[in-house]
Order: sequence, then structure tokens, then C-alpha cells
Amino acid sequence: MNYFSSNFTLGILGGGQLGKMLLYETRKYDIATAVIDPNPEAPSNITCNTFEVGDLMDYDTVIQFGRKVDLLTFEIESVNIDALEQLEKEGKKVFPSSATLKNIQDKGIQKKFYNTHQIPTAPFEVFSHKSELLKAVEEQKWSFPFVWKSTTGGYDGKGVSLIKNQEQLNSLPDVACIAEAMIDFKNELAVIVARNPNGEVVTYPVVEMEFHPEANQVEYVICPARINDNVALKARNIAKKVSESFAHVGLLAVEMFQTKNNEILVNEVAPRPHNSGHYSIEASFTNQFEQHLRAILNLPLGNTESKVAGIMVNLVGDENHQGQVVYKNIEKIMQMPGVIPHIYGKKETRPFRKMGHVTITHKNINEARKIAEKVKNEIKVISQQNE
Repeated sequence: MNYFSSNFTLGILGGGQLGKMLLYETRKYDIATAVIDPNPEAPSNITCNTFEVGDLMDYDTVIQFGRKVDLLTFEIESVNIDALEQLEKEGKKVFPSSATLKNIQDKGIQKKFYNTHQIPTAPFEVFSHKSELLKAVEEQKWSFPFVWKSTTGGYDGKGVSLIKNQEQLNSLPDVACIAEAMIDFKNELAVIVARNPNGEVVTYPVVEMEFHPEANQVEYVICPARINDNVALKARNIAKKVSESFAHVGLLAVEMFQTKNNEILVNEVAPRPHNSGHYSIEASFTNQFEQHLRAILNLPLGNTESKVAGIMVNLVGDENHQGQVVYKNIEKIMQMPGVIPHIYGKKETRPFRKMGHVTITHKNINEARKIAEKVKNEIKVISQQNE
């Protein structure tokens, strides 16, 4: 099929910042696109060929949208799987497939999948209701502290809590959930994997993630991770196994723990471009968004290695600000060498909302980390009325 400067249309479910950055690559190759998102002011609105407002969880909405495009992908997991299955039955190409998404969308199913396929992960138990978890704690099957996760609906640190006492346990919502053992880890790592329909698989270098202690969001992504080569190879091999087990097509971000004994445990995955791969826009030979496009279109996969060391700093809304966004001191960081800001196009800021990111490139990763700290301390995402 001729994708370039043709009548082919790529459909994207979700119009957030990931969709917007994917659309940059479709523009590069002159591939026509259609996007649907519930928010009429979604970041992708300004870069696609056609934009629709619609509920991604509504069966009829997704069906009708999917029938109008030639191939369907998504930038968010919260989409109607039944609609994707029906579209596939009608002959529509959907990548990643509904079968892959079904094993990932529900974290309880995802965790059981790891056990079934002998993929190392933290000990866990799935509960249908809060009452079951309360009973398990009462019977001392689980003791504090442990990690609680809702099986669906969690993102950007939401739907995840460290439970240290009975009071925190009692305040949890009554939803299907997972109790997961606390892991004594020394690093949180991630590997982006790309796989095309031919089964060709490539992995990106291992990245190291540093998290905000309150928001449970990634603050810094560091590439290459500051780990030894044996651990890096082990992480990449496990990520490849995860990809092949899911038989996914497109990008798969595999988040992991490196334990104190240098074991690698898979935490969770995302079947799409991911925050841990944003550094690749400036630092890699093939950035993650172009790679996703290559993979779903069954084109040759690109070189995943880095041209230069890169660090990504998330720009999130200041916890004391809400309203029309202002990026305070952005001119100052733009004067720093190797510093490139990305603004997602969200007009309203609120506490810890992802509003953009900044990439720092440098031949020396330790120097890049120092500059990243200066960037983090300098730029502030605030609201206009509080400027």
C-alpha cells in the first residue's frame, strides 16, 4: 500500500500530547490522518487532517470512526475493545490489536499474563472488590506496607497508592484492585520495544526514571541508564520477551524494577509511545513516534541507538496553581546549551498536570543531569492570575 501523498488515512484514537507528537511524524511523511478525542481543544486538533469530538469508550462512536479510516491506532489505552474487535472482524487493521490491548488494559489481567508467560514480576494478588482486600489484610495474608493499584483507569500516578496503615486502606475506593509486594529496588528502568507485523523487533537503550515523591510521576528520564552492561542487556532481553509474548504491533513501553540483587522485575507496560521515550525526539537516530509509525505500517524499523546522551524533564503544573497557563522563565532555559522545550498545547494548568517536557542533550550524561536540575529549578508552570 502507498501511504505517502496518497488517499490512505491513518486513524488515531486519542488526541492528547502523544497523538500530537505522532502527528509531527505523519506530516514528515505526508500521511493523511484523522483523530478523535472527547476534548474539542485536544492538543492534536491543530496538526491532523480531520478532527472529531467523540467518546473513545462508546462502541458506536469508535465503530463509525474506524470505518472511515484505513488503519487504526491509539495513543491511550482507555478505548472500547469490543469496537476494535468488531472492526478487525470487518477486515480493518488495528495496531496494536484488540487482543493485545485486552491483555494490557486491565492491570489484573496484565499481571496474571506475566505469571502465565514466566515473565518476572513482583508478587501480587487481584481483588474484585475492596471488601476482599480488607479481608485478606484482616486474615494477615497481606501486611503493611504494600502497593495498591486500581485495575483500570489509572494514569500519571493516579490509581496507585502506597498503603502503610489501616486508615489509608479504609479510605481506598471500592473498585477492582491489585495488592502488590513492595520491592526493594535501586532503580526504576524502562525499555521501549518496537515490533512490526512481520515480527521484526528492536529495543531502545535502557532508560532510568526518577520519580516525584508526592505525585508519583516521572520527573526525569535518563538515557542511557546509569547501570552496568549486563543489567542493561538483561533488561532489553526481558522487554523483548514481553513484546513477543503480547504479540503486539507498534511500540510497547516496558517499565521495570532493578532490585538490589540486580534482578529485573516487570512493573507494567503501555502499548503506545510513552513518557520514557520522549528523549528520543532529540537524542535518537529514530525517535519513538516515527518508530511507532514505521511499526504499524509494516515499514523497516529504524535505528534505535542514541546519537547523544539525553535527559527528559517533565513540565507539570505547579501544585499551587490552576487556570490559564504561563511558562515562567522559559526564555532562561532556552538560553542553556542543548535544552529544547516541548509545549503540549493545553491551555489550562492544574496541579501536576503534564503540560510539556524539556529535553537536555549532551555528550556526557552526568553533565546533562546537572543541566536538567537547573532546568527543573528554573522553569515554573503556573497560572496567569497567580503570575
